[in-house]
Order: sequence, then structure tokens, then C-alpha cells
Amino acid sequence: MSKARLVITAVVVEGRSQSEVARVYGVSQGWISRLVARYHREGEAAFAPRPRRPHVSPTRLPQTTIDLIVNLRQTLGSKGLDNGPHTIAWHLTHHHGLSVAPASIHRHLRAAGLITPQPHKRPKSSYIRFAAEQPNERWQADFTHWWLVDNTHVEILCWLDDHARYAISVTAYRRVTGVIVVDTFRKACATHGIPASTLTDNGMVFTTRLAGGKGGRNEFEHELRRLGITQINSTPNHPTTCGKVERFHQTLKKWLNGQPRAATIADLQTQLDAFVEVYNHCESSGGWSGTGWQG
Repeated sequence: MSKARLVITAVVVEGRSQSEVARVYGVSQGWISRLVARYHREGEAAFAPRPRRPHVSPTRLPQTTIDLIVNLRQTLGSKGLDNGPHTIAWHLTHHHGLSVAPASIHRHLRAAGLITPQPHKRPKSSYIRFAAEQPNERWQADFTHWWLVDNTHVEILCWLDDHARYAISVTAYRRVTGVIVVDTFRKACATHGIPASTLTDNGMVFTTRLAGGKGGRNEFEHELRRLGITQINSTPNHPTTCGKVERFHQTLKKWLNGQPRAATIADLQTQLDAFVEVYNHCESSGGWSGTGWQG
């Protein structure tokens, strides 16, 4: 016989006082009062096990907020913009006056089937992050490939501040050459100041240090030496050294894929200028600048 049935029998059938029964069975008198009231209200159903889950969860997000999270995920993604938990959290704070932790957003997106778990991925805590402590302490640069509407191949050269991931320069060319690298670098310095160091891969437009022992410097290396800028090159076959600009390329291409394919390099440059405006000034990107990609 359950304790609930024993207690109710003692009070209702035997007529014993609630205080005496509470003392004998080691329960509170308040619990006995609620149990007896439930018995008078529900009869035998009062003896059935009660679920321990609370009727309400004070920490659960309102359904309207959950719906807004799902809507932001879909709307931002349809525009080619980042729609990860951190970006959605930024939008909730700045555009809707709501403060929701990215972890909570991730949980609700996953529950809605909008995030597919990837157990093969390394946890972020396992990575050692390297970032410049001040703006202009280090610039990263690299170029990536793109195609116009007629499948003409073009290249996009990107300069990125290592500290804030601020997009310094994003320009399109039929082919990136050493002369173009120096020209864009000088223009970036004229606008943003001279960096203390640069970080690139070992492409010939950036360095000749792996050019089969021929020696000498290219024009970009001479420019860095003239300005007293430290040149850092990644270890061969270690692309993660330049991970910020590589990740930036993914962000850029995701956005470009959400736009009409450009017909000319001039059209593509117009799109790139619009992207940089969004990326750097957080108007609809969810705060890329300063925090980088919020995947």
C-alpha cells in the first residue's frame, strides 16, 4: 500500500488528526492537507502517481521568441547572410530588445530540425586561437576564385585585419598579380594606416621564399621591407594558419551565392562593395565585424 493511501486512510477513515499522522509517517502536515483535499476532489485518482515535471518552466523561452529565432534563421539564410546562433543572438538584442544565449538558440534550432549535429567536428575548445591584440597589428591576405554568369573565371583579393576581422579591401580581377597585390596594399595603407605585420600563404604574389632557391624578393616583399613591416608566411600545407581570411572567403561566397550572378567584373565589384558595407557595419550581418564569422 502506498504511503498516500495509508495517510488518507488514517485521516479520512480512522479519523486521526493530521498532525499525529504527519508525525507517525514522517511527512509534513501541509502535504497531508493537500493530499486529503485532492482525495475529496478526485477520489481514487488521488492515489495515482503524479508527474514530477513542473507545470510551467520559468526559464523556457516564450513561443513567440522561439518562432522569431526560427524566422531569423530562415530569413538571414535566404539572403546569403550568416544565420548561426551568435548572429541570431545579435539580431535579437539589437533589433528586438531580447537577450537570448547562443546556446539556447542552438538548442531551439536543433529541436526545430534546422541544425544537423556533426559529431565528427572537433569541439571549439580544442582549438588554440591566435589573434592580434590591436587593430593594424597584423593583416591577413589571400585571394579566392569566383565565376561570372558566363563561367568566366575571376579572382577576388581580400585583405583582413587579424584583430577584428575587419574587411580592409575586397577587390575582383581577371587574375591577381604581384603588381595588384602591391597596389591594393598601398591603397589600404593610405586609408587604414600601415600594419605592423602581414600574414599570407606562400603564393608567388606574396613571397618568393619557396621559389626553388632562386633568391631575391618580389615587389610586395620589397614594399614591406621599405616600410619596416614584418612579413609572416604560413607553413606549407597548414592553411589553418591563415584561417581567418580562409573563413572570410566562405562568408563572402555564401553571401554572393544569395545574389544574382554578376555579368562583369565591374558588376561583381559592386556586389563586393555592398558585402563589405554589410560585413563591416553590422547593419544586417549580425555583428561579423569584431567577432568574425558566427556560424
